[in-house]
Amino acid sequence: MPPKKQVEEKKIPLGRPGNNLKSGIVGLANVGKSTLFQAITKCTLGNPANFPYATIDPEEARVVVPDERYDWLCEHYKPASKVPANLTVYDIAGLTRGASTGAGLGNAFLSHIRAVDAIFQVVRCFDDAEIIHVEGDVDPVRDLTIIADELRIKDIEFVEKNLEGLKKQTARGGQSLEMKKMKEKQAIVESVLAWLNDGKDVRKKNWSAKEVEVVNELLLLTAKPVIYLINLSERDFLRQKNKNLPKIKAWIDENSPGDTIIPISVSFEDRLTRMSDEEVAEECKKLNTKSMIGKLVVTMRKHMGLISFFTTGTDEVRQWTIREGTKAPQAAGVIHGDFEKTFIQAIITKYRDLKELGDEASVKSQGKILTKGKDYVMEDGDIVLFKAGAAKG
Repeated sequence: MPPKKQVEEKKIPLGRPGNNLKSGIVGLANVGKSTLFQAITKCTLGNPANFPYATIDPEEARVVVPDERYDWLCEHYKPASKVPANLTVYDIAGLTRGASTGAGLGNAFLSHIRAVDAIFQVVRCFDDAEIIHVEGDVDPVRDLTIIADELRIKDIEFVEKNLEGLKKQTARGGQSLEMKKMKEKQAIVESVLAWLNDGKDVRKKNWSAKEVEVVNELLLLTAKPVIYLINLSERDFLRQKNKNLPKIKAWIDENSPGDTIIPISVSFEDRLTRMSDEEVAEECKKLNTKSMIGKLVVTMRKHMGLISFFTTGTDEVRQWTIREGTKAPQAAGVIHGDFEKTFIQAIITKYRDLKELGDEASVKSQGKILTKGKDYVMEDGDIVLFKAGAAKG
Protein backbone atom coordinates (compact mmCIF):
# COMPACT_ATOMS: atom_id res chain seq x y z
CA MET A 1 0.00 0.00 0.00
CA PRO A 2 1.25 3.52 -0.76
CA PRO A 3 2.33 5.49 2.34
CA LYS A 4 -0.31 7.68 3.90
CA LYS A 5 -0.17 11.27 2.77
CA GLN A 6 1.00 13.42 5.65
CA VAL A 7 -1.41 16.21 6.51
CA GLU A 8 0.50 19.39 7.21
CA GLU A 9 -0.45 20.75 10.62
CA LYS A 10 -1.95 24.21 10.21
CA LYS A 11 -0.34 26.89 12.35
CA ILE A 12 -2.73 28.36 14.92
CA PRO A 13 -2.59 32.15 14.56
CA LEU A 14 -1.74 34.30 17.54
CA GLY A 15 -3.75 37.33 18.65
CA ARG A 16 -7.43 38.11 18.79
CA PRO A 17 -8.10 40.67 16.01
CA GLY A 18 -11.65 42.00 16.10
CA ASN A 19 -13.70 43.85 13.51
CA ASN A 20 -11.49 46.94 13.96
CA LEU A 21 -7.89 45.99 13.27
CA LYS A 22 -5.20 48.23 14.82
CA SER A 23 -1.78 48.53 13.26
CA GLY A 24 1.17 50.60 14.45
CA ILE A 25 3.84 52.23 12.27
CA VAL A 26 7.16 51.68 14.04
CA GLY A 27 10.84 52.15 13.37
CA LEU A 28 13.85 54.13 14.48
CA ALA A 29 13.58 57.92 14.61
CA ASN A 30 13.61 59.84 11.30
CA VAL A 31 13.03 56.88 8.96
CA GLY A 32 9.80 58.28 7.44
CA LYS A 33 7.10 57.01 9.83
CA SER A 34 5.12 60.23 10.32
CA THR A 35 5.29 61.12 6.62
CA LEU A 36 4.03 57.61 5.78
CA PHE A 37 1.23 58.04 8.33
CA GLN A 38 0.17 61.23 6.58
CA ALA A 39 0.23 59.48 3.21
CA ILE A 40 -1.76 56.45 4.46
CA THR A 41 -4.39 58.48 6.26
CA LYS A 42 -4.26 61.64 4.12
CA CYS A 43 -4.06 63.45 7.45
CA THR A 44 -1.70 66.33 8.13
CA LEU A 45 0.26 66.41 11.36
CA GLY A 46 2.28 69.39 10.14
CA ASN A 47 5.80 68.85 8.86
CA PRO A 48 7.33 66.07 10.96
CA ALA A 49 10.13 67.61 12.98
CA ASN A 50 13.67 66.70 12.00
CA PHE A 51 14.72 65.28 15.34
CA PRO A 52 14.03 62.09 17.32
CA TYR A 53 10.71 61.70 19.18
CA ALA A 54 8.80 64.27 17.06
CA THR A 55 5.71 62.12 17.56
CA ILE A 56 5.47 61.81 21.33
CA ASP A 57 1.92 60.49 21.64
CA PRO A 58 0.67 57.94 19.14
CA GLU A 59 -1.38 59.70 16.45
CA GLU A 60 -4.35 57.67 15.30
CA ALA A 61 -6.54 57.56 12.21
CA ARG A 62 -8.92 55.14 10.55
CA VAL A 63 -8.25 54.12 6.96
CA VAL A 64 -10.83 52.54 4.66
CA VAL A 65 -9.79 49.10 3.37
CA PRO A 66 -9.96 49.23 -0.46
CA ASP A 67 -12.32 46.53 -1.74
CA GLU A 68 -13.97 46.42 -5.18
CA ARG A 69 -16.70 44.10 -3.85
CA TYR A 70 -17.82 46.65 -1.25
CA ASP A 71 -17.80 49.41 -3.89
CA TRP A 72 -19.96 47.28 -6.23
CA LEU A 73 -22.44 46.41 -3.46
CA CYS A 74 -22.83 50.09 -2.55
CA GLU A 75 -23.44 50.95 -6.20
CA HIS A 76 -25.93 48.05 -6.50
CA TYR A 77 -28.01 48.76 -3.36
CA LYS A 78 -27.49 52.55 -3.15
CA PRO A 79 -27.96 52.32 0.64
CA ALA A 80 -28.73 55.18 3.02
CA SER A 81 -25.72 54.14 5.13
CA LYS A 82 -22.35 52.78 3.96
CA VAL A 83 -19.86 51.25 6.42
CA PRO A 84 -16.62 49.89 4.91
CA ALA A 85 -14.00 47.83 6.74
CA ASN A 86 -11.42 49.96 8.51
CA LEU A 87 -7.79 49.71 9.53
CA THR A 88 -6.86 51.92 12.49
CA VAL A 89 -3.31 53.17 12.02
CA TYR A 90 -1.12 54.54 14.81
CA ASP A 91 1.96 56.65 14.24
CA ILE A 92 4.20 55.68 17.16
CA ALA A 93 7.19 57.63 18.50
CA GLY A 94 10.58 56.59 17.09
CA LEU A 95 12.45 53.85 18.88
CA THR A 96 16.12 54.15 19.79
CA ARG A 97 18.83 51.81 20.99
CA GLY A 98 18.20 51.08 24.68
CA ALA A 99 14.42 51.61 24.46
CA SER A 100 13.84 48.36 26.37
CA THR A 101 15.59 49.90 29.39
CA GLY A 102 13.71 53.19 29.08
CA ALA A 103 16.14 55.17 26.89
CA GLY A 104 14.55 58.04 24.95
CA LEU A 105 10.80 57.50 24.99
CA GLY A 106 11.37 53.74 25.17
CA ASN A 107 8.78 52.71 27.74
CA ALA A 108 6.01 54.80 26.14
CA PHE A 109 6.97 53.49 22.70
CA LEU A 110 6.81 49.87 23.81
CA SER A 111 3.50 50.26 25.65
CA HIS A 112 1.97 51.82 22.52
CA ILE A 113 3.12 48.84 20.43
CA ARG A 114 1.59 46.48 22.99
CA ALA A 115 -1.82 48.05 22.25
CA VAL A 116 -1.83 47.25 18.50
CA ASP A 117 -2.62 44.01 16.66
CA ALA A 118 0.10 44.25 14.03
CA ILE A 119 3.18 46.24 13.02
CA PHE A 120 4.26 48.13 9.92
CA GLN A 121 8.03 48.40 10.44
CA VAL A 122 9.61 51.21 8.40
CA VAL A 123 13.25 50.66 7.46
CA ARG A 124 15.22 53.56 6.00
CA CYS A 125 17.13 52.97 2.76
CA PHE A 126 17.44 56.54 1.48
CA ASP A 127 20.29 59.01 1.93
CA ASP A 128 19.43 62.60 2.78
CA ALA A 129 21.99 64.92 4.38
CA GLU A 130 19.16 67.14 5.67
CA ILE A 131 17.44 64.33 7.61
CA ILE A 132 19.50 63.18 10.58
CA HIS A 133 19.74 59.44 11.21
CA VAL A 134 19.62 58.73 14.94
CA GLU A 135 22.48 56.20 14.57
CA GLY A 136 24.63 58.55 12.47
CA ASP A 137 24.42 56.81 9.08
CA VAL A 138 22.06 54.74 6.93
CA ASP A 139 22.45 51.02 7.68
CA PRO A 140 19.13 49.16 7.41
CA VAL A 141 20.46 45.79 8.64
CA ARG A 142 21.79 47.44 11.81
CA ASP A 143 18.43 49.20 12.26
CA LEU A 144 16.52 45.93 11.84
CA THR A 145 18.75 44.27 14.45
CA ILE A 146 18.29 47.13 16.94
CA ILE A 147 14.48 46.97 16.73
CA ALA A 148 14.36 43.16 16.87
CA ASP A 149 16.65 43.12 19.92
CA GLU A 150 14.75 45.88 21.76
CA LEU A 151 11.36 44.21 21.28
CA ARG A 152 12.71 40.82 22.34
CA ILE A 153 14.48 42.23 25.42
CA LYS A 154 11.26 43.92 26.54
CA ASP A 155 9.30 40.68 26.01
CA ILE A 156 11.85 38.75 28.09
CA GLU A 157 11.50 41.27 30.91
CA PHE A 158 7.71 41.06 30.77
CA VAL A 159 7.62 37.24 30.66
CA GLU A 160 10.09 36.99 33.55
CA LYS A 161 7.81 39.18 35.71
CA ASN A 162 4.80 37.09 34.74
CA LEU A 163 6.67 33.87 35.53
CA GLU A 164 7.76 35.23 38.91
CA GLY A 165 4.11 35.82 39.84
CA LEU A 166 3.10 32.32 38.70
CA LYS A 167 5.90 30.67 40.70
CA LYS A 168 4.75 32.41 43.87
CA GLN A 169 1.28 30.94 43.36
CA THR A 170 2.39 27.40 42.43
CA ALA A 171 4.87 27.33 45.36
CA ARG A 172 1.88 26.98 47.69
CA GLY A 173 1.41 23.46 46.36
CA GLY A 174 -1.77 21.42 46.36
CA GLN A 175 -3.61 19.09 44.01
CA SER A 176 -6.68 21.20 43.16
CA LEU A 177 -7.82 21.59 39.55
CA GLU A 178 -7.01 25.30 39.75
CA MET A 179 -3.45 24.53 40.90
CA LYS A 180 -3.02 21.99 38.11
CA LYS A 181 -4.04 24.64 35.54
CA MET A 182 -1.68 27.14 37.14
CA LYS A 183 1.24 24.70 36.84
CA GLU A 184 0.39 24.01 33.19
CA LYS A 185 0.35 27.75 32.55
CA GLN A 186 3.72 28.12 34.29
CA ALA A 187 5.23 25.42 32.07
CA ILE A 188 3.97 27.23 28.95
CA VAL A 189 5.32 30.60 30.13
CA GLU A 190 8.69 28.92 30.85
CA SER A 191 8.76 27.58 27.28
CA VAL A 192 7.97 31.08 25.93
CA LEU A 193 10.86 32.50 27.97
CA ALA A 194 13.24 29.81 26.71
CA TRP A 195 12.20 30.56 23.11
CA LEU A 196 12.85 34.30 23.59
CA ASN A 197 16.18 33.70 25.36
CA ASP A 198 17.18 31.63 22.35
CA GLY A 199 16.91 34.84 20.27
CA LYS A 200 13.64 33.93 18.52
CA ASP A 201 10.42 35.91 18.03
CA VAL A 202 7.29 34.39 19.56
CA ARG A 203 5.31 34.57 16.29
CA LYS A 204 7.80 32.21 14.64
CA LYS A 205 6.87 29.11 16.65
CA ASN A 206 3.98 26.71 15.99
CA TRP A 207 2.23 26.90 19.38
CA SER A 208 -0.55 24.47 20.36
CA ALA A 209 -4.12 25.71 20.95
CA LYS A 210 -3.58 25.64 24.73
CA GLU A 211 -0.27 27.50 24.39
CA VAL A 212 -1.84 30.12 22.11
CA GLU A 213 -4.38 30.96 24.84
CA VAL A 214 -1.55 31.71 27.27
CA VAL A 215 0.62 33.56 24.72
CA ASN A 216 -2.36 35.79 23.79
CA GLU A 217 -2.79 36.78 27.45
CA LEU A 218 0.83 37.98 27.55
CA LEU A 219 0.33 40.55 24.73
CA LEU A 220 3.93 40.13 23.61
CA LEU A 221 5.57 42.51 21.16
CA THR A 222 7.30 39.75 19.15
CA ALA A 223 4.00 37.84 18.80
CA LYS A 224 2.54 40.51 16.51
CA PRO A 225 2.55 40.09 12.70
CA VAL A 226 5.08 42.37 10.97
CA ILE A 227 5.23 43.81 7.46
CA TYR A 228 8.57 45.41 6.61
CA LEU A 229 8.25 48.64 4.60
CA ILE A 230 11.55 49.44 2.91
CA ASN A 231 11.62 53.22 2.49
CA LEU A 232 13.49 54.02 -0.73
CA SER A 233 14.20 57.28 -2.51
CA GLU A 234 11.74 58.00 -5.32
CA ARG A 235 14.46 57.23 -7.89
CA ASP A 236 15.25 53.83 -6.36
CA PHE A 237 11.56 52.98 -5.96
CA LEU A 238 10.82 53.70 -9.63
CA ARG A 239 13.71 51.52 -10.81
CA GLN A 240 13.13 48.95 -8.00
CA LYS A 241 16.83 48.87 -7.15
CA ASN A 242 18.85 49.69 -4.05
CA LYS A 243 22.18 48.31 -2.85
CA ASN A 244 20.65 47.42 0.54
CA LEU A 245 17.66 45.37 -0.69
CA PRO A 246 19.56 42.03 -0.98
CA LYS A 247 21.05 42.54 2.52
CA ILE A 248 17.61 43.28 3.98
CA LYS A 249 16.10 40.19 2.33
CA ALA A 250 18.96 38.03 3.66
CA TRP A 251 18.45 39.41 7.20
CA ILE A 252 14.68 38.78 7.11
CA ASP A 253 15.12 35.28 5.62
CA GLU A 254 17.45 34.43 8.51
CA ASN A 255 15.78 36.26 11.41
CA SER A 256 12.14 36.59 10.42
CA PRO A 257 11.37 34.04 7.68
CA GLY A 258 7.97 34.32 6.06
CA ASP A 259 7.43 37.99 6.89
CA THR A 260 6.44 40.28 4.04
CA ILE A 261 8.75 42.92 2.54
CA ILE A 262 7.22 45.81 0.58
CA PRO A 263 9.51 48.39 -1.06
CA ILE A 264 7.93 51.86 -0.90
CA SER A 265 8.97 55.46 -1.42
CA VAL A 266 7.42 57.52 1.35
CA SER A 267 8.52 60.76 -0.37
CA PHE A 268 6.71 59.63 -3.56
CA GLU A 269 3.55 58.69 -1.63
CA ASP A 270 3.71 62.04 0.17
CA ARG A 271 3.94 63.84 -3.19
CA LEU A 272 0.85 61.98 -4.47
CA THR A 273 -1.25 63.17 -1.50
CA ARG A 274 -0.95 66.73 -2.82
CA MET A 275 -2.61 65.77 -6.13
CA SER A 276 -6.19 65.11 -7.20
CA ASP A 277 -7.23 61.53 -8.06
CA GLU A 278 -6.98 62.38 -11.77
CA GLU A 279 -3.50 63.86 -11.33
CA VAL A 280 -2.37 60.80 -9.35
CA ALA A 281 -3.56 58.47 -12.13
CA GLU A 282 -1.79 60.58 -14.74
CA GLU A 283 1.47 60.78 -12.75
CA CYS A 284 1.54 57.02 -12.06
CA LYS A 285 0.84 56.26 -15.73
CA LYS A 286 3.64 58.61 -16.81
CA LEU A 287 6.11 56.96 -14.39
CA ASN A 288 4.78 53.42 -15.06
CA THR A 289 4.17 52.80 -11.35
CA LYS A 290 1.40 52.98 -8.75
CA SER A 291 0.85 53.99 -5.15
CA MET A 292 1.59 51.22 -2.66
CA ILE A 293 -0.75 52.51 0.09
CA GLY A 294 -3.72 50.30 -0.81
CA LYS A 295 -1.40 47.29 -1.01
CA LEU A 296 -0.12 47.92 2.54
CA VAL A 297 -3.61 47.83 4.01
CA VAL A 298 -4.83 44.80 2.02
CA THR A 299 -1.57 42.86 2.62
CA MET A 300 -1.78 43.45 6.38
CA ARG A 301 -5.29 41.97 6.49
CA LYS A 302 -4.13 38.91 4.51
CA HIS A 303 -1.04 38.62 6.70
CA MET A 304 -3.31 38.35 9.73
CA GLY A 305 -5.57 35.77 8.06
CA LEU A 306 -8.54 38.14 7.96
CA ILE A 307 -11.49 37.96 5.56
CA SER A 308 -14.69 39.94 5.03
CA PHE A 309 -18.39 39.24 4.96
CA PHE A 310 -21.13 41.70 4.05
CA THR A 311 -24.58 42.62 5.30
CA THR A 312 -26.56 44.39 2.59
CA GLY A 313 -29.80 46.19 1.85
CA THR A 314 -31.18 49.59 0.91
CA ASP A 315 -30.80 50.74 4.53
CA GLU A 316 -27.13 49.80 4.88
CA VAL A 317 -24.23 48.02 3.21
CA ARG A 318 -21.59 47.06 5.77
CA GLN A 319 -18.32 45.15 5.50
CA TRP A 320 -17.35 43.07 8.56
CA THR A 321 -13.94 41.64 9.42
CA ILE A 322 -13.40 38.12 10.79
CA ARG A 323 -10.53 35.67 10.95
CA GLU A 324 -10.33 32.95 8.28
CA GLY A 325 -11.92 29.76 9.61
CA THR A 326 -14.60 31.56 11.68
CA LYS A 327 -17.91 29.68 11.93
CA ALA A 328 -21.27 31.34 11.30
CA PRO A 329 -22.36 31.80 14.97
CA GLN A 330 -19.07 33.52 15.85
CA ALA A 331 -19.38 35.74 12.75
CA ALA A 332 -22.90 36.68 13.88
CA GLY A 333 -21.39 37.53 17.27
CA VAL A 334 -19.20 40.18 15.61
CA ILE A 335 -22.42 42.04 14.74
CA HIS A 336 -23.92 41.55 18.21
CA GLY A 337 -22.92 39.23 21.06
CA ASP A 338 -26.51 37.99 21.51
CA PHE A 339 -26.61 36.78 17.88
CA GLU A 340 -23.91 34.21 18.64
CA LYS A 341 -25.75 32.89 21.69
CA THR A 342 -29.13 32.66 19.97
CA PHE A 343 -27.92 31.78 16.45
CA ILE A 344 -30.42 29.76 14.36
CA GLN A 345 -29.10 29.86 10.79
CA ALA A 346 -27.24 31.92 8.19
CA ILE A 347 -28.74 32.74 4.80
CA ILE A 348 -25.73 33.00 2.46
CA THR A 349 -25.47 34.61 -0.97
CA LYS A 350 -22.11 34.38 -2.72
CA TYR A 351 -20.88 37.76 -3.95
CA ARG A 352 -19.79 36.27 -7.29
CA ASP A 353 -23.31 34.87 -7.88
CA LEU A 354 -25.00 38.19 -7.11
CA LYS A 355 -22.65 40.11 -9.37
CA GLU A 356 -22.95 37.57 -12.20
CA LEU A 357 -26.75 37.22 -12.07
CA GLY A 358 -27.47 40.87 -11.28
CA ASP A 359 -30.06 40.69 -8.47
CA GLU A 360 -31.27 38.62 -5.50
CA ALA A 361 -34.37 37.34 -7.34
CA SER A 362 -32.21 35.77 -10.06
CA VAL A 363 -29.87 34.22 -7.47
CA LYS A 364 -32.88 32.76 -5.65
CA SER A 365 -34.54 31.44 -8.83
CA GLN A 366 -31.37 29.51 -9.66
CA GLY A 367 -31.30 27.95 -6.18
CA LYS A 368 -28.04 29.63 -5.24
CA ILE A 369 -29.14 31.15 -1.94
CA LEU A 370 -27.79 28.81 0.75
CA THR A 371 -29.15 28.09 4.22
CA LYS A 372 -26.35 27.13 6.62
CA GLY A 373 -26.20 26.01 10.24
CA LYS A 374 -23.80 26.50 13.14
CA ASP A 375 -21.00 24.39 11.58
CA TYR A 376 -20.75 26.51 8.44
CA VAL A 377 -17.30 28.08 8.03
CA MET A 378 -17.61 31.60 6.62
CA GLU A 379 -15.97 32.32 3.26
CA ASP A 380 -14.43 35.58 2.08
CA GLY A 381 -17.07 37.71 0.35
CA ASP A 382 -20.14 35.98 1.78
CA ILE A 383 -23.26 38.18 1.83
CA VAL A 384 -25.21 37.02 4.86
CA LEU A 385 -28.48 37.40 6.72
CA PHE A 386 -28.28 35.88 10.19
CA LYS A 387 -31.39 34.51 11.88
CA ALA A 388 -31.32 34.40 15.67
CA GLY A 389 -33.76 33.79 18.49
CA ALA A 390 -34.77 36.28 21.17
CA ALA A 391 -32.09 36.90 23.78
CA LYS A 392 -32.94 35.91 27.35
CA GLY A 393 -33.32 38.83 29.73
